[in-house]
Amino acid sequence: MQLGILSLGSTQPDPVTGATASATRHFDDVVRLAELAEEAGLDYFGFGEHHAGRTVATAPPVVLAAIAARTSRIRLITTVTLLSTLDPLRVAEDYATLDHLSHGRLELIVGKGNSADPYTMFGYDRAQQWELQAEHYEILRRLWREEDVTFRGRFRSLDGVTSLPRPLQAPPPVWHGVATSLASPELAARNGDPIFVANAIQPMENYGRLVDHYRQQWELHGRDPAQARVGSGGMLFAAKTSQQARDVLRPYYEAQWTDRDPTRDRGGVGDEPVGASLERNIAEGGLFAGSPQEIVDKVGTYRERYGHDLMIFGPQIGGMPHPLVAESLDLFAAEVAPQLAAL
Repeated sequence: MQLGILSLGSTQPDPVTGATASATRHFDDVVRLAELAEEAGLDYFGFGEHHAGRTVATAPPVVLAAIAARTSRIRLITTVTLLSTLDPLRVAEDYATLDHLSHGRLELIVGKGNSADPYTMFGYDRAQQWELQAEHYEILRRLWREEDVTFRGRFRSLDGVTSLPRPLQAPPPVWHGVATSLASPELAARNGDPIFVANAIQPMENYGRLVDHYRQQWELHGRDPAQARVGSGGMLFAAKTSQQARDVLRPYYEAQWTDRDPTRDRGGVGDEPVGASLERNIAEGGLFAGSPQEIVDKVGTYRERYGHDLMIFGPQIGGMPHPLVAESLDLFAAEVAPQLAAL
């Protein structure tokens, strides 16, 4: 199994000390986290995209370009690129540039996001989110594979456009983020692309149904089942003992839960949050917290259900200070990652 660490750019204050940090400090912490991930021998570092609330994650290509300059091996992946509310030509250009700056280490996870904010902010109708996602992806896919692209769509048209620069990879890998709807796994299967399961606050089985649907659609399109690829996310906090992990993590987890976005997408498959309980999320949700062996065992359970070969964890939980995040990551790298990499 390949492994990685991600940041969603949260700027929540530390709920234990009440301390807040500047945007500059948060950006510095994201870059330092990426450097730690590479030093730990992990395969991926991911950075998300959000456009409202407590976040510095509004410009992933810029942040990942800074990380590309400070790292040399680790693959850089977006978690997630909000393709439904972005101009696909701009996405093609920005990320092809990043592909060169990283010497071919770029991968994208594309998705519609879980908030209404970008639709309002960028002038789109959220009721058209799935149509926007499919059309923008078709344009991006063609721009990275063809020159002189002509396209007539419902939302966007092109007349003989060649996006520049051409990406270094031919093309960069694109994953489809899945969280609540069957639409994203269907789009991925139709195009022969992998999926990345958000695996955030829902029970495992809710996401498992999306994975099952993806594999079914993959085969319906006449593809080799062995080539269907699944990745998964999750939150991470490692400590020497299970009780220590729970004691240290509790105030940060509870702060993250109470600060979550109430406008997130609702009504889709898997829209049954496990609740604000730390214990319940550890037992039933996408929170991988505890002793090293506890984390290894839980990942193994999820792998049996999803059949995934990539897992990227978010270790920055609820305003947790960077030294505590780094301590957890050090333990993960020393005692968890070697066992998971062998799966």
